[in-house]
Amino acid sequence: MHTRSTAMFDDARFPLGPFVPFEGNPILRPQGGTWESGNLYNPAALVVDDEVVLLYRAHAEDIVSHVGLARSSDGLHFEREAEPILSPSEDYERYGCEDPRVALIDGTYYLTYTGWDRRSAQLCLATSTDLRTWTKHGPLFEDFDTFATMDPRGFNWSKAGVIVPVQMQGRWWMYFGEGGIYWATSDDLVHWAPGTPDTEPMYAPTPGSFDADLVEIGTSPVLTDTGLLVMLTNGATRVVNDDGSVDVDYRCGQIAIDPDDPTTVIARMQVPWLRPQTFEDKHGLVSNVTFVEGLVKFHGKWFAYYGQSDTTLAVAIHDPAEPWGASLRR
Repeated sequence: MHTRSTAMFDDARFPLGPFVPFEGNPILRPQGGTWESGNLYNPAALVVDDEVVLLYRAHAEDIVSHVGLARSSDGLHFEREAEPILSPSEDYERYGCEDPRVALIDGTYYLTYTGWDRRSAQLCLATSTDLRTWTKHGPLFEDFDTFATMDPRGFNWSKAGVIVPVQMQGRWWMYFGEGGIYWATSDDLVHWAPGTPDTEPMYAPTPGSFDADLVEIGTSPVLTDTGLLVMLTNGATRVVNDDGSVDVDYRCGQIAIDPDDPTTVIARMQVPWLRPQTFEDKHGLVSNVTFVEGLVKFHGKWFAYYGQSDTTLAVAIHDPAEPWGASLRR
């Protein structure tokens, strides 16, 4: 079996793109009368035996999330399995296993996800060798609040984490956080230690920019020849309506990290590479959201998978034959 969660050395450069949303989006929708009848979104992605595999979040009207699995031979049209592969079983996740991200290392899948108990959103870890039987290792961080510097929760809040599938500086690295971005290291890929207090994020929202209000880790990283590229799920901008109410606008960015100094962000996109545009992007359980969590290189192209307004699942595609400024080269 040939499997990879991302392409670490695939002749890529920062920033990766441009990405064009697939005209056939959404590629997956909720199914009536099932555990995924309400909403379906926010997928991890990997390539297994020349197929794209998505591990996606879905739920019925109870909004208790499970993780499902779907496969595709072209990256666009998916067949899903009938039952979820990961479901709530512990107190810390009793209201949902949410927002999976995955890395494959030495034959083991390391799945990070959010355990939700309707108070704390905690970054959790599960491992598997077959994508179906999972060992849960529980929440990874205690007394850590990734909103500590901007909107403190006052209790554990550490959702969103991606594991780098190769060692850097002799250790395993993870980047995590919603609100601010932090780093952690491990010797065994199961026990993780944050590198700084929650008051010292390595990357925070940029005032006056499209990510002025919130940043969150997105997809598994890609080692390019211009740095370790990490996509951000969003730069959330608060939109004030005429009636004074406030909506969010979740857009997608990218940062580059120095692999020789993995605690340092060396570049960031100044504009979003994906933003809400279509009806599905703008209408749903949480409207105005493009939320990217899955990225693979498949059959020579890059596929970025994202949730649309917490309701449907979509893909945007980058063809390396169509780089930035391609129109100027014609």
